[in-house]
Amino acid sequence: MDETVGRRERKKAATREALHRAALRLAAEQGPDRVTVEAIADAADVSRRTFSNYFANKEEALFHADLVRIRRLLELVHAQPLDEQPWPALTRAAEQLARESDGLDPLWLAQRRLIRNHPSLAAHQITAYGAVEQEFTAEIARRLPEAPETPLHARVLAGTFLHALRAATQHWTDHQERPLVEVVRAALGYVTP
Repeated sequence: MDETVGRRERKKAATREALHRAALRLAAEQGPDRVTVEAIADAADVSRRTFSNYFANKEEALFHADLVRIRRLLELVHAQPLDEQPWPALTRAAEQLARESDGLDPLWLAQRRLIRNHPSLAAHQITAYGAVEQEFTAEIARRLPEAPETPLHARVLAGTFLHALRAATQHWTDHQERPLVEVVRAALGYVTP
């Protein structure tokens, strides 16, 4: 039974990845506004209904890998010792994720670079990252002493951290002279929490 479940989960992950890659490729070739859910499903050789089982819309398909990485980052932060101060815990988790991301597919990076600042995708990005920011805020608040200013302190740290990380990643995507982990470490080092 476990082998069947494992195989089923691997097949689901492969389908989700195929849809994501198809969406990204089509958006890079045609522009995000011209891509339809039907075209993504066709390119991934699945039905429209199958697409809907994995993603609510084309924007979710486009940003799937980004959200997987940010969720992985949240897991890494959560795994840091609870008695550790927030910024060192955040930094260590970000560096670990950067090391794990070292072998990103160059084609995926090139496609991602083409669409990352497209105006029609901004609302989705803001909404998606806003939800994740709330989760980071809660994780950081667990690490701070309980006080009236803790919610604001946690929110400011979460926002600062995620923005610095986005800036570092975008910079590295355009300038890959140094390993991602070095760029992340430098960007987070510029911030004094």
